[in-house]
Amino acid sequence: MPPDAKRLLDLTLGGLATVALAPAALGAVGALLALDGRPVLFRQTRVGQGRAPLTVLKLRTFRDGRVTRVGRWLRATGLDELPQLVHVLRGEMSLVGPRPLTPEDVRRLGWDAPRYDPRWSVRPGITGPAQLHDGPCDARVSWRFDRAYVARASAGHDLSLLLGSALALALGKRRARRLLSLSRRRRPSGRRSRAEENAPRPSHAEDDARGLSRAEENARRARPRANDAWARLVRRLDVLAQVAR
Repeated sequence: MPPDAKRLLDLTLGGLATVALAPAALGAVGALLALDGRPVLFRQTRVGQGRAPLTVLKLRTFRDGRVTRVGRWLRATGLDELPQLVHVLRGEMSLVGPRPLTPEDVRRLGWDAPRYDPRWSVRPGITGPAQLHDGPCDARVSWRFDRAYVARASAGHDLSLLLGSALALALGKRRARRLLSLSRRRRPSGRRSRAEENAPRPSHAEDDARGLSRAEENARRARPRANDAWARLVRRLDVLAQVAR
């Protein structure tokens, strides 16, 4: 998706979401003040586009290292992420994109290496494929999702992922992920054969010998490992979109 089109989508839907979710945000702030006290907001440094530092706002869910009662509800519904709409409107984040990580996590995962440059070529997102995945999502799985998203991002995929996030907001993350997993029953035919899935990929040395451009190399990397996990998630969201229509 062209950057200008994605920015237009972020401004349009981000502005609408800010207005529509304002009552929920005010209710969450009121609950925090009444039951947990101040401060309401939590600030943390994350790594943004181009690996630039970004101070991210969230509704506070912890006190003294423990999740509070209100915080547990906020985390279950995703309402603690609402202040990040400010970052979307400022152009620091996107509605959909890779999860914003702390500098410590980036170093721990080794994602500051040049081979992970594609992940940092786009703005981080409030939601994304890794955030909506209903199974284990370790560093390896998260990287596959992020790499596939960068290589194949489109307006349709973003809208499908936003629909999944809306379900999480309305039903809670656990129920939404359970509903997404039910759509596995409706899988289209034409899946890749096992031989195709296990086919060997060219090595990095072969890539260098052929002089592939960065874009071509990123696209090749994104296909074999990420396609299955990405396609499963997109199929589930597409089914939900059809049901919603």
